[in-house]
Amino acid sequence: MIQLLASDLDGTIVHNNDITEIDLEAIQKLKQTEVKFVICTGKTYAMTKDICHQLEPAYGIFGNGTQIMNIQTGKEIIRNTITNAQVIDCLKIAKKHHLHIHIYTENKIIAQENLNYMAYRNYILYKDHVEFEIVDSLENYIKEQNPNILKLILSGEKDLLEAKNEIESKEKVTAIRIKKCGRYIDKVVGKEYEYLDIVPKHITKYQALMQLSIYLGIPMEQIMAIGDNINDIEMIKHAGVGVAIGGSYKRVQNVASYVTKNTVKTGGFAEAIDKFIIETRSEYVYSRRI
Repeated sequence: MIQLLASDLDGTIVHNNDITEIDLEAIQKLKQTEVKFVICTGKTYAMTKDICHQLEPAYGIFGNGTQIMNIQTGKEIIRNTITNAQVIDCLKIAKKHHLHIHIYTENKIIAQENLNYMAYRNYILYKDHVEFEIVDSLENYIKEQNPNILKLILSGEKDLLEAKNEIESKEKVTAIRIKKCGRYIDKVVGKEYEYLDIVPKHITKYQALMQLSIYLGIPMEQIMAIGDNINDIEMIKHAGVGVAIGGSYKRVQNVASYVTKNTVKTGGFAEAIDKFIIETRSEYVYSRRI
């Protein structure tokens, strides 16, 4: 039986900062079970504090695995971040490829020259949660301020595969490439683009989930993972039950053991909760009585 539910946020539970009533009801049902609820997001903790307060998960995996927290105590369990020196090296490659760059610290999003692409999307959605700052040179800012950087994002309208390969060949990091094009266009900013989410090598949502499973003593076979995006693929693929939300990327659906009929707008998350946790437990109780 499922002992831990790990779920992505944007595109899975949250759509443009909104959560359906049916999904909120599913969260309440989940709280009546012993299943541990874990948020797994590419966002930082500061960006998702309000959502965490609303959903009340037990644990949170943030920054695509760079940070694991006990939400109930506010204690950070694990932090895996790239160094400021690595960020500066990535910035030089980004400049060569004419990419937009922005970084995330504990409570800030800092962009170079302007807010565009993912940085602008985050400004629209999270300006009330984190502080935004624009600087002329992120390289100079890092050298002068020595900030504790949690994430680095590089964005552009062209194909970023070349930049991704160059970064990964020169630095001990992974560049997660995500396309916001075609049916997956960023409707918040009304623009097609790609972005690279730079994280330490071998650090992903899946790797962080494995670390948490060891910490809690819950095997991956008893974990259910739900998501919709490219950065969810590995955790969905390796979980005991891997669920792709309806309407998610085809690559995500291809590795899932189940694809919901509903989308994020119509309660795909709730559908998965009912099918694999609530109904399963009801059947288990019934069989025990017999």
